Amino acid sequence: MFNKRGSKLGIYFVISAIFLSAFPSMATAHPYSASFTTIQFLEDETSFEFSIDALSIIELQEDMDINENNVLEMSEIEEEQDHLIEFLTHTVILDKGNEQQEPEFVDIKIEKKENKEFLTLTLKYPAYQPGDTLTLNDGLYFNDAETNYVNLLTATYAGGSSQAALQGENRSWTILLTEDQQEQEAGGEQAGGSATEQDSKPVTKPTSSWLSFFKLGMSHILTGYDHLLFLFALLLRKQTFKQYALIVTSFTIAHSITLSLAVLGIMDLPSKFVESVIALSIIYVAVENIFRKEVNHRWGLTFVFGLIHGLGFANILQEMNLSKGNLASALVSFNIGIEVVQILIVLLLLPLLTYLHRLKDSSKYIKYGSTVIIVFGAYWLVERLFL
Repeated sequence: MFNKRGSKLGIYFVISAIFLSAFPSMATAHPYSASFTTIQFLEDETSFEFSIDALSIIELQEDMDINENNVLEMSEIEEEQDHLIEFLTHTVILDKGNEQQEPEFVDIKIEKKENKEFLTLTLKYPAYQPGDTLTLNDGLYFNDAETNYVNLLTATYAGGSSQAALQGENRSWTILLTEDQQEQEAGGEQAGGSATEQDSKPVTKPTSSWLSFFKLGMSHILTGYDHLLFLFALLLRKQTFKQYALIVTSFTIAHSITLSLAVLGIMDLPSKFVESVIALSIIYVAVENIFRKEVNHRWGLTFVFGLIHGLGFANILQEMNLSKGNLASALVSFNIGIEVVQILIVLLLLPLLTYLHRLKDSSKYIKYGSTVIIVFGAYWLVERLFL
């Protein structure tokens, strides 16, 4: 049986472990690695565009950062262009019937997406015929078991489109071109119509559709340390189970609303503003934990800030330009993935929080924990506003 001093040290150790393990480093520059692949199967050629965040290139090709400033510059790309193109085209591969296709180089450049630098490589493949089976295989970070890398793919063909999130061990996407697709592509305008989703439905692996976006939602929240810290700050003060349930529910509803509106293109705010307000929300809740006597109606505050957090969740889906036919399924599965992780985290935290609130000096530990949360939030706020 632990004595009082042992119990206090134990709870302090557990709280510290949560922060150190859940939020690895305030200074981490690369919490999420992502690429975007766009393939257009046209009548006379196949257009292929691959964009990947610049920090991933620096991680994968250390020699690229010649001046070692952790920034990928166009002069560095031009110096190593042949080597970089060879690396990418032999790692992110388009196969036809299990035979690797060799592309024609079109362009390579650096562009900004959501305040992040991306390297964009544009290639051209030959036109493919009905009956051809094309497979995209992504081998980046393949031997890294700890990677959070995801390739968000959009393919268009004869007026139809398909989206997939390739991640983990599921890094292949396959399409079988059909006669109907080619006929629609060649004569759809003259016939006064276009191919429907049913006419041009691709043959894909199951993990490339609903399940892939479910997993993407789970990964997105698990690497969204600011969202997780906000949730933990909301739960840190002693409340009833009903109040905890209202907090989680209001956060779910709020971020689901703005996530959907953002992906639909109805609502759009500057990412710098969104990310800064998210950091500010963490600070505000932590300050409340220290100075406010009662937090009985925290669900309302959670809803307001949850609207902003939803915009933070949306950025990765916005880049995909999801088609209307796949939008509803992608949004629902992505949201469910986020919620499953949040509920599991809450269920894991509740026993610890119950134990914490029973301690004689629980208010002191809550103040300590909230102070640490304020430090994290303040760091992110300064970083997002000025760096």
